[in-house]
Amino acid sequence: MKRRPRPPQRLTRTPPTRTPGAVAAAPLVEAELEALLRAGLQTLGADAPQDPALPGRLVCYLGLLARWGQAINLTAVRDPPAMVTHHLLDCLAAGCAVHRELDRPGHLRSPTSTPDRSGPALARGVPREVPGGSLRVLDVGSGAGLPGVVWALAEPGWRLTCVDTVAKKVGFIRQAAAELGLSNLQAEHARVEAWAGAEGGRGGAFDLITSRAFSSLADFLTLTRHLGHEATYWVAMKGQTPHEELAALPSDFEMFHVEPLEVPGLHAQRCLVWMRRRPLAASLALASGAAVPAQAVDKP
Repeated sequence: MKRRPRPPQRLTRTPPTRTPGAVAAAPLVEAELEALLRAGLQTLGADAPQDPALPGRLVCYLGLLARWGQAINLTAVRDPPAMVTHHLLDCLAAGCAVHRELDRPGHLRSPTSTPDRSGPALARGVPREVPGGSLRVLDVGSGAGLPGVVWALAEPGWRLTCVDTVAKKVGFIRQAAAELGLSNLQAEHARVEAWAGAEGGRGGAFDLITSRAFSSLADFLTLTRHLGHEATYWVAMKGQTPHEELAALPSDFEMFHVEPLEVPGLHAQRCLVWMRRRPLAASLALASGAAVPAQAVDKP
């Protein structure tokens, strides 16, 4: 019997190709997330990064978070718009605060200069011109790369190192750096208190050391003191002002500023706690039991 010819194969529409790491959702959702980020950056003002491609790259990072989050626990926040406000804009607001310090007039602290401790605390600024020409930032207990990956995307002139004790999370940050083309970002699997530093085993390699939801302020300073130099600033991202933690700082450190943060779309308190080493004379006086003037805490 003669066989009937097969009917022609129906053509199916090929799904559009997404950018690697894009959020696993409809393109409309991705566009909405980018719009949310653009609005947030506009609210943050002139201190916010001006790169028009940044929102799209941050959405790609969210896509990586969503994809890897199916296998490992990277974040408790899973709703994409909430991730924009709770993670991305939160870290961007903190980065803007650091950026403001870089641009303030006055003395720019560096490892080779004598720290200027006269005048308003914030007039001194954070080191901008340092050996190597880039601000060297350490993100301790980075987890999913917050704020490390976000800052590396927003500030290509900064050199970011993320340290975490969980190998899978470090693997995620390395993959994010590769897929997003972040040559200014590296990740280290280590306990920070036992880690000697990224640059040839030298301690004291970092100009700014930061943490987000890592530990108490006292532990943060104690575990990382060997990775800072005389002019390093320690900056902790916190919710409400941690008064009890501030009262328990190591004697050779001081808090000099608590900066309230306004995070677009986030109806919760956020602040940055700025700390540094005390001058040697003040540390010795404190150790001997002498009174040292307390630093003021800015009120929101």
